[in-house]
Amino acid sequence: MNGICTLANDYVYDQLIALLNSIEAIYGQRMPVCIYPYDENTAKIAAELAHRSHVKLYDHQDSIQKWDKFVKDIWDKHPTAQKHWQSIGANKYHRVGTHRRYCAFDAPFDRFVYMDADILLMSPLDHIFTQLNHNNWVVYDFQFKDLSHVYSISSTKLKELFTPERLQTEIFCSGFYGSKKDMFSEQQREILLNYLHQGEGEVLYDMAPDQTILNYMVMRLGILSYNFAYTLPANKATGCSVTSLHFENRDQILYDKGNRLTYLHYIGLASKLFSRVCTGENIDFPYRDVFLHYRYLHTPEEKPKFTTKPKPYDPSPSLGTRILKRLGFAKQ
Repeated sequence: MNGICTLANDYVYDQLIALLNSIEAIYGQRMPVCIYPYDENTAKIAAELAHRSHVKLYDHQDSIQKWDKFVKDIWDKHPTAQKHWQSIGANKYHRVGTHRRYCAFDAPFDRFVYMDADILLMSPLDHIFTQLNHNNWVVYDFQFKDLSHVYSISSTKLKELFTPERLQTEIFCSGFYGSKKDMFSEQQREILLNYLHQGEGEVLYDMAPDQTILNYMVMRLGILSYNFAYTLPANKATGCSVTSLHFENRDQILYDKGNRLTYLHYIGLASKLFSRVCTGENIDFPYRDVFLHYRYLHTPEEKPKFTTKPKPYDPSPSLGTRILKRLGFAKQ
């Protein structure tokens, strides 16, 4: 059985609703969806799912605990991660809940597409599922342009483990990928832990914990992967990130130079931004109207009505403010 997976808690409720509605806009309620809990804060989500019989909140505690333990075992042996996290005021384990997306390798789907809650689906996923007939890992992103958010580029072991070509072509964003059940057996996990504890852990980038581990697992085990962004002709490949400002909106579907996007990822925008907008605060950000369309797809009467001039979500300081900061008269 095919399905779509995501990771959420009540903190990202508005984004989750937009994602679920975008999936329904494509598939109706024919596509099953599984939500993995980032933490125990899921009361609002659970109440919402009473109206969505095709969406389930994952509650297999043995699976959740297995992956929690696995990633903690990794970071417990990392040479610098926990010291780094605690120095910036984080906990012993940084964003450990993000790893719970790995539960998709246990259940409930034989083949799945995982997507972060800050994503909107723009197209059917036939091309992803079809490619899974030939590869065990399928992605569609341009993360290969930025190695520094996947691995620790200062690690001397990195180029010993992976060739420059592999580091250029095989890395991926952990926000969207297609894969299959039972990809990582207990034996494989133990092998990976052994490698990491013998010194390979230094290649991991601790500020993107789930992304770096997932890339390491796929690449270290030699899992065949396929990236549409890397393999499609330049005139056919589309972007996916909210940082690309040239997408064309046609009836709330985005196009990149005439090609329909597979998904839009609001990567880098804080969850609280979406919550503030949904409570009526007039803050502008790229493709805000598209987000609001899907967030209120079934309840358009609840969509915020803005009457003031929108504030930019990341306003650049004025020249005068920059001068005052330089002189020490303004807060940083």
